[in-house]
Amino acid sequence: CTKICTKSLDTPSHSNPEENGAEKGAAAIKSQYLTSKEKFNEIVSSGWKERNKETEEEGRDAPEEEKSEEPAGKRIKLEDASEKKKMRGQNKSRPHMKPHTYDGKRLCPSIIKEKQSKCFYGDKCKFFHNVAEYMASKPPDLGDQCYLFDTLGKCPYGVSCRFAKAHTDADFKNLVNEEVLRANGGRTTVKNTLDKELQWRLRKRQVPFKASEAYLKSMERENGGEKRGKSTSTEDKPAETPTEAQQTDLHVEAAVKTVGALTDADLVKLRPCEKKQVDFRDKLYLAPLTTCGNLPFRRICKRFGADITCGEMAMCTNLLQGQASEWALLKRHESEDLFGVQLEGCFPDTMTRCAELLNDNIEVDFVDINSGCPIDLVFKKGAGCGLMMRTNKFEKIVRGMNSVLDVPVTVKIRTGVQDKTNIAHKLIPEMKKWGVSLITLHGRSREQRYTKLADWEYIDVCSKIASPIPLFGNGDILSWEDAMRARETGVSGLMVARGALIKPWIFTEIKEQRHWDISSSERLDILRDFTHFGMEHWGSDTQGIEKTRTFLLEWLSFTCRYIPVGLLERVPQKINERPPFYMGRDHMESLMASQHVDDWVKISEMLLGPVPKNFSFLPKHKANAYK
Repeated sequence: CTKICTKSLDTPSHSNPEENGAEKGAAAIKSQYLTSKEKFNEIVSSGWKERNKETEEEGRDAPEEEKSEEPAGKRIKLEDASEKKKMRGQNKSRPHMKPHTYDGKRLCPSIIKEKQSKCFYGDKCKFFHNVAEYMASKPPDLGDQCYLFDTLGKCPYGVSCRFAKAHTDADFKNLVNEEVLRANGGRTTVKNTLDKELQWRLRKRQVPFKASEAYLKSMERENGGEKRGKSTSTEDKPAETPTEAQQTDLHVEAAVKTVGALTDADLVKLRPCEKKQVDFRDKLYLAPLTTCGNLPFRRICKRFGADITCGEMAMCTNLLQGQASEWALLKRHESEDLFGVQLEGCFPDTMTRCAELLNDNIEVDFVDINSGCPIDLVFKKGAGCGLMMRTNKFEKIVRGMNSVLDVPVTVKIRTGVQDKTNIAHKLIPEMKKWGVSLITLHGRSREQRYTKLADWEYIDVCSKIASPIPLFGNGDILSWEDAMRARETGVSGLMVARGALIKPWIFTEIKEQRHWDISSSERLDILRDFTHFGMEHWGSDTQGIEKTRTFLLEWLSFTCRYIPVGLLERVPQKINERPPFYMGRDHMESLMASQHVDDWVKISEMLLGPVPKNFSFLPKHKANAYK
C-alpha cells in the first residue's frame, strides 16, 4: 500500500494544466488519445455507421425511425460557451415522457396472468382483451431469449413481454420451465412491497399509531400543553413535565387500550441497549442517490463490494398516504444484507408516525433522516438542510423516531447551510444526546453544492467531536487513493456517491487497493446486467423496458465522465477534473466517453432494442463540479 500524505487533502497535487495540451481544469490524458470535438464526433458517428452496416449484412432489420436526436435547445447550449452558466443544476424544463405512454395498446392484466375468471371491469375495461388483435399491433420482439424466463422459470408478463416468443406457444399461451421454477422454490427476492390492504387502510386513515400518539402526547405535555397543529389528541389540559416513570405509565396506558391479547411488546418499551445493534465501522456505504440509486443499481454496487446500501429519499407524507410510487423506493433485494431507508420530513408528528409505520411493515436495519438535501423544494419547507437550522424540531423528530423504532436512527448532514459558515460541529454534540447511532457528514455546505472540493479537514474535526458515535465522511472519493487519504482522518467509514455512479467498481478498487483498468467490453457487461436487473424489477413489457432505458440513460450521464486508467497521463482521475475530448482504445470505449445524449441512446439500443418513435430524453442532472 502506498502511503499518502494527509497534506494533499487541502492541496492535491496537479500536474501543469498546460502539459500535454490539457486545458485548465481538464484531466491529463496521454497525448496520443487526445482529439478535438469535431473529430471525436466524426469518428464516433462513423464507427456507428460501420456497426449498422455489419448488422445489416447479418440480416438484421434496421429500425425504420431515425435515431433519437438531442433536443436542439440543449445542443446549442452545449456548443455555446456564453451559455455555460445556464448549464448548472438540474434540467428542470426537460421533456418528460412516462413509460406507459410508449405502449399505445395495452393488454388487460387478467389476460396476461391467464386468469380463469373474467375481467372484473367487464365491458368498461380500458385495456385490450383480444390477444390476436393485440399481438398484431404489438412492437416486434427484442430478442429470442427472455431473462425473466431463464432466471425464474416463468415470465410474469406473458404475451406482453418484449421477448414473448421465447416462452409462448402458437396459441399465445405462456410456457413454464418447471425445473427452474422448482429450483427457485417460490422464494421472494424483493422485500418491502406495499400490501394492497395496507394501502387501502392508509388512504382511509384507518392505521393506528399508538406508540407515536403516546410520544406526541408526552411531548405536548413537556411543552406546557401546546397544540401540535392537526393533532388527533383530545387532551388539551396543560400538565407538568412528566417524570420518566410517568412517561412509562403513559405508554402502558396507551397500550392497554388496544383490542386483543396483550404481549410483552405492548407493555414493555425497548431500552436503547435492547434495540437492534448494527456495526457500522470500517464499512463502505453507498449513498442514497435520488433517481440513480434504484434497486438494480444497488445490486450492481453490492456485487462490487458495497457493504451498506440505502434506498432513495422517500417523503414521509407520501408514505403515510399510501402512494405506491413512494413505497417502491423502500424495496429491498435479498442481496442487500445491511440495508436502510431514508426519510424526508420537517414535522415531528408525521416523521414519528411514518417511522412507526415502517417499523411495523417492512424489514430494514436502520432508518436515516435526510437533513442534507439542498434542493429548494425540500429546503424551503424546512426539511433536508432546513432541519440543521431548526434544532428544536430536529430534536423532536430524532427522539420521536427513536421511541417507535426497533432499529437504529441515523442522520445525514452537511457542513452547514451557508457557504463558509460551518455549523455541523455544533449540532453533533446535541445529536449524541438525542440518541443518533450514526452520523454521515458531506463535506460541503448547501450553497456550495459541488463547485468546490469537500472539506475533509473539517470532517476530521467533526469525527473527533462525534466519538464514540461513528461518523462517516462523504465527498470527492473516486479512487482507492482518495479513500485511503480520507481514512487517515478520524472517520469510522466512507460514504461513496458520485464516485459509485461514475464507476461502480470503485468498491472493489478500494478493498483491493488497486486501479482497475477495466475494458469497454466489461463495462458493457455491467450495463447489460443493469438492464437484466431492471427488467426483473420494472418488467419486460414495453412499459418496463422503457422505464429501464430511462434509468439507464440517467446513469450513462454519469458514466461518461469516467476516463480509463490506461489513457491517463497521471493516475488517479480526480472527480472535479473535466474529461477532455479523447479517443478510446476501441470504438465502444470512445462511444462510452461521449457526453452527447444521442450516443447514450445508441448504447441503450444495443441492450434494449430501438427506441419508440416518440421517444425523447434529457438527463435530470448536469455536471456542476467542473470549472
